[in-house]
Amino acid sequence: MRFVFSPPAEAAADLLTLPWDVPLAQWTDDRLVEIPQHGRSRHVVRFVAEAGRVFALKELPERPARREYEVLRRLHELGIPAVEVVGAVVDRPGDQQAVLVTRFLDYSSSFLALFANPRGAHLIDRVMNAQVELLVRLHLAGIVWGDCSLANTLFRFDAGTLAAYLVDAETGEVHERLTQSQRDHDTDVAYARVVSELTALRESGSLAEDVDPALAAADLVARYEQLWAQLTSEEVVSREEQQLRVAGRIRRLQDLGFDVGEVELVEDPAGGSRLRLTTRVAEPGDCRRALFSRTGLDVQEKQARRLLADIVSYRAALEQVAGGPVSETAAAIRWLNESYQPTIAAVPAHLRSRLDAAEIFHEVLEHRWFLSEAAGRDVGMQAAVRDYVDRVLPAVSGDLVTPPPPQRRPGARAPLSDSS
Repeated sequence: MRFVFSPPAEAAADLLTLPWDVPLAQWTDDRLVEIPQHGRSRHVVRFVAEAGRVFALKELPERPARREYEVLRRLHELGIPAVEVVGAVVDRPGDQQAVLVTRFLDYSSSFLALFANPRGAHLIDRVMNAQVELLVRLHLAGIVWGDCSLANTLFRFDAGTLAAYLVDAETGEVHERLTQSQRDHDTDVAYARVVSELTALRESGSLAEDVDPALAAADLVARYEQLWAQLTSEEVVSREEQQLRVAGRIRRLQDLGFDVGEVELVEDPAGGSRLRLTTRVAEPGDCRRALFSRTGLDVQEKQARRLLADIVSYRAALEQVAGGPVSETAAAIRWLNESYQPTIAAVPAHLRSRLDAAEIFHEVLEHRWFLSEAAGRDVGMQAAVRDYVDRVLPAVSGDLVTPPPPQRRPGARAPLSDSS
């Protein structure tokens, strides 16, 4: 039996004592935890809580396990949203299948949970946009998904939007650059899978009646082609406007969350120059890193952008009261202690797992704005928190997202996960 761990290997060191010589379906280890399934799986999947972290263990043949391990490592290196791979266990006794180990994605939601919840009634556009952005990022990085579907994706709320994370990379392939036929294959698969998934949702009554599965899937492909064209198309620019047009194009791509790796201007026989931009996936986390360095909060990128904007507003208010400048560091610390932490602390314990803390704070800020607009004055943070806790958060289903499960008590037994 061999263990292959991604660096840093100490993240999985405590997993070595699990009963790897026994088939996953037969495990009775006290560290097993029960987590609502994110849809269906072709494989046996179990969840283990260890050292304050939760891991997903999937049993599958060795070859696809190794391929998925390598693809997920590559995605992590590129900063593409995907579950974090921890390692793989191969050469298990008795010709048993390999086990792929990944980190559990806290506060994630399957498309089934999204559409089964009242909040999901108007999420179809955001789901499709998130799915399209994920697929484009993969293709720009030279990665074929091979099985693009909503079932193989998890979604996380990110300041009112949705961020899509790739979960299943068994059929993934890494190339230097994708051909048109490779991209077409992925979009063809995506169309067929999404039609099937949305049709099943409609038959179960979880999809709005005015959503046509075939039209929605076709719209997903159309959105993909539109975004791909925005990122990769060439345009002819005159000499007089080269600088302005190049700067404008780069800014538009950055607004979409992508970086420009290379700018090439080629003389065009018809006059002017042909502008070619080499687009790449942006280095993720500028706002996340800035927020973390100032406050110690580790949140998602759009959440971080929203919280940083609130810190700026908070700093301006402090300076007005102080009658002079307040340092960025001092403002961030005071915001954390006087605004963010009291807001989260005001949420009753039984409601805190409905959404992650940063998303709750974002929603309180939005709620404050709506209340203030209706009242014609700023109602203040405390009033907004009270009203949000009383009227908004209780309506969020406890099944919408899956928070980190609590650690199991020694001696407790967990039921087996579903498998198919």
